[in-house]
Amino acid sequence: MPGWKILESESVLEHPVLSVTRSLRRLGGHTATFVTLQSSDWVNVVPVTPQGEVVLIKQWRHGSGDWAVEIPGGLVDPGETPAQAAARELEEETGYQARTLTFLGKVNPNPALFDNTCHTFLAEVDPEAGEPRLEAGESIEVFRVKAHDLPAMVASGDIDHCIVIAALAFFWLHQGRDLASGRDL
Repeated sequence: MPGWKILESESVLEHPVLSVTRSLRRLGGHTATFVTLQSSDWVNVVPVTPQGEVVLIKQWRHGSGDWAVEIPGGLVDPGETPAQAAARELEEETGYQARTLTFLGKVNPNPALFDNTCHTFLAEVDPEAGEPRLEAGESIEVFRVKAHDLPAMVASGDIDHCIVIAALAFFWLHQGRDLASGRDL
């Protein structure tokens, strides 16, 4: 199936986190204007302690104007691999270091608007955390919950960030594979 042909395109906004492009496109006899958002890829990390707890963060999100319960994550910086970004974001936001990183999967965060990918990793972390290294403007509370409490947090709406829920789905699929082989996380 043919895609939409770009007839003209202009940059609307350039920002360190994303850029916005408006384009006039045609498919068959139909012409329309679209807005697309270009961003570096993102990473999410599901950090699990030796005690079977998942490290979560609570931080203010300006888009929703509210606090959000999430897992650590962020942008893949230029020159970084997604795995390197995952290890960096984990340490920066929580102070925990990854002993191992396992790739769990990737998703298109919102293909209707964004052009990037979000990569999810499982991190087996040391039992104790160091000091987080937050960026200017970040306010993050770090806490841990038992892995088996996560589904109830999603069901209740305590965790409502869609990309975090997608990452947790990868985590649960991974747990199912490990449980089927007799290994419990």
